[in-house]
Amino acid sequence: MRVILASQSPRRKELIKMLNIEAITMPSRIEEVIDETLSHEEMVMDLAYQKASDIFRDHKDDLVLGFDTLVILGDKIMGKPKDKQEARMYLKELSGRTHRVITGCAFIKKGHSSSFYSSADVTFYPMTDHEIEEYIDTKEPFDKAGAYGIQGYGSKYIQSIYGDYYAIVGFPVSKIYRELKEVI
Repeated sequence: MRVILASQSPRRKELIKMLNIEAITMPSRIEEVIDETLSHEEMVMDLAYQKASDIFRDHKDDLVLGFDTLVILGDKIMGKPKDKQEARMYLKELSGRTHRVITGCAFIKKGHSSSFYSSADVTFYPMTDHEIEEYIDTKEPFDKAGAYGIQGYGSKYIQSIYGDYYAIVGFPVSKIYRELKEVI
């Protein structure tokens, strides 16, 4: 049985190797349907399941893992910024404040499906306008929910983390390991 990551994230492909598992990536092309009646935790698990089930339709003999990550400030969901202006706005809002990151995971194989999530609270140091512009110039904010990558240039702006660091990266290693032990 192959393991397929329903993701295009090179970080996820690297992190699964920490579990001594070879996986291929196959990003889902679905139009994400967000159910606003769900809690943030339910929402992120549902989105991960949508992605996994999209790939599983054509790969019924494989184990498919789907993921989704939400960055939430207050009650506002911050997705991947569309442009510099939105990235700037997100970073100004995150500056000096604490937000929550939740990563949902879904596992699907013949006769089994499961979903779970992991989360962390992240506090940013206050950022100057110059620091925000300098960070935007790295181009890192544009393919990341919340307009930052904790494992990259964005790390220097992080004051504290409470919770699962790997949930912030989008691949909660220890929870995935425990789930894989049950599924494989």
